[in-house]
Order: sequence, then structure tokens, then C-alpha cells
Amino acid sequence: MFNLKFILFVTGLVILSCRSETTKDYATISGKITNHLGKDGSLRSEDGYRKVIKINKDGTFSDTVHVGGKGKLFAFSDGNEVTTVFLKDGYDLHLVLDTDEFDETIKYTGKGAENNNYLAQKLLLNESLFTSEVFGLEEEDFKGALEKNTDKLFAFLEETKGLDADLIAEEKIEIQDSKANMMETYSEIKATREANAKLNGLPSPPFNNFENYQGGATSLSDLKGKYVYVDVWATWCGPCKAEIPYLKRLEEKYRNKNIAFVSISVDEKEDYDAWRKMIKAKEMGGVQLFADKSWKSDFCQAYHIHSIPRFILIDPAGNVVNADMSRPSEEATVETLDKLLSH
Repeated sequence: MFNLKFILFVTGLVILSCRSETTKDYATISGKITNHLGKDGSLRSEDGYRKVIKINKDGTFSDTVHVGGKGKLFAFSDGNEVTTVFLKDGYDLHLVLDTDEFDETIKYTGKGAENNNYLAQKLLLNESLFTSEVFGLEEEDFKGALEKNTDKLFAFLEETKGLDADLIAEEKIEIQDSKANMMETYSEIKATREANAKLNGLPSPPFNNFENYQGGATSLSDLKGKYVYVDVWATWCGPCKAEIPYLKRLEEKYRNKNIAFVSISVDEKEDYDAWRKMIKAKEMGGVQLFADKSWKSDFCQAYHIHSIPRFILIDPAGNVVNADMSRPSEEATVETLDKLLSH
């Protein structure tokens, strides 16, 4: 004979268990950030939602978000570094990343991980498809590349199995919208390059009395008589930090040549300590300067600097050789410097 009380007890446990699964009306997001930039993080969405995420000194954090209804895309930021996360009530998402290589190190585990690992991989795919070389193409060639790359992004979405239907719907819209945004970005970059090309051969706009990491202040005029390879960067900029090892190799290669390597940080004043800390931690050489008004410094404005990293080459007479110089990681940089410094 069945024990009716036992059956009712077990049935009650099952009902309670089911209820606990279906009544979780929030998502949990936690993680560990290596080389944390020292600020609280945030979650933002296009509908105006914003929440500050408390990040501990060791880079760990944990918080909850009431998403409601369908799953939704959020911008998760640590300082000025940002990535996209997809959250849905019931998710228990854990992420790890290293701010030294922000995009390349993002990994997710837990409930909802498959959707977010897709977003992380798509971001890297995007970066590999839309390089500086692609944005340097002639307009018709760029339009052709844009069509092919958009098809590749749609194919990647189709090939990735097990994605949430809400995310798939969001992604189809986002990929199509980004096509128009990329065309707009291309037009802006083209206009900037054309404006910068007009600076080549002219006296360089100066920077004056920028704070020097080693002490005192430095102006462009202090370096007259040398070639000056300028790197405009910031501590929160992933692509900037990726160039640091290559820049250090250039400094070593041309150590005894007539050239100064100058890195100008456009960090905000509140990130001043992070700037000094990073220079020490990464053993950065060259002349390390802190711009007086960040992006709004006269030097940055004169060179139409709206995105970083940005590299500029100035000759010993103080004239612009190339206002949009190749990066340290590009072969063209060594080719140019070898030619100029071989005398």
C-alpha cells in the first residue's frame, strides 16, 4: 500500500521546486576582473536603465538585475572599457576578463553563458573584419567589403547553435543597423584623413608644457632637432595597450638614432593615478606625457583626434611627416623609420 502522506510530501517538494525555478524574476551577474581599473562598473541599456555595479578591490563583483519580460542587451563597463551582455530573468552569469586585453579575454560560464560567449566571439570577429586597412579602402571597395563582412556576421549568427530566440531577434536588427553605422564611420574617417593629409609638410601644431612622468613639463619645441614619433593613447584603451610591446621594440631598435618616442595620454584627470601606475607596471619607456585637457587639448584638436590609438611623425625641423602615421605593429612603420634614420 502506498504511503499517502509520503506521496503528498514528495509532491509538495516538487511543486515548491518548480515554483522556485519559475519565480526567479531577476538575473545574477558576477565575475572577476584582472587588472581592475579601480572604479565601479555599470550596466546600461538603450531604454535608459542604468545600475552601478560595485567592484571590489580584488576585481570581484556580484549583483542582480530585474530584466522583466524578454531578454535584453546591456552595456557592461569597467571604467571606459565596455562590452555587451545579454541578460534574462533566471540567468546566473559569471564572467572573467583582463583589462590589459579586454575583448580578447572575456569568457562566460553559468546559465546564459552560451549567448554571451557568442557576443564575445562576435566582437572579435568584428574587429578582425573591420580593420584600419579596410577603412583605408576606396569608397566602392569599402562598400564591397562591407557587404561581404555583413554576410559573414549573419552566417556566424546562423552557425551558432542554442542561442536564445530573443537574442537572435536582437542580433538580426543590430547586424543590419551596424552596416549603416559602419558606412557612416567610414565617411568620418575618410574626412579626418583628408584633413590630416593637409597637415603633412606643414609645421606641426605644438603641445606645450605637458606633464612629464619623469618630472617637470615637456613641449614639442624641447625635442626640435629630432624626429618625433607621437603615440596618443589612454590607459582604458585596449587597442592602445596592445601596441605597447611593439612600441617598446621600436624604442629599442632605434635607441641610438635621432628620434624621440613620445606617448601622450588623453586620460581624464580622475585617471591620473591609473596613468602613472600603468607606466610603472608595464615599464614603458620613451617620453611619457599627460595631456593638459585630455581630448580637448589644443594638440588633439589640431590633429582632429577623435579615436585612439593615433600615431604622428614629425621631422627634426618640427614639420609633419605623417599626421596619420602607421602603428608600431605595422611593417610600414619600420620601413619608414629605417629610410629616414639610415643617414
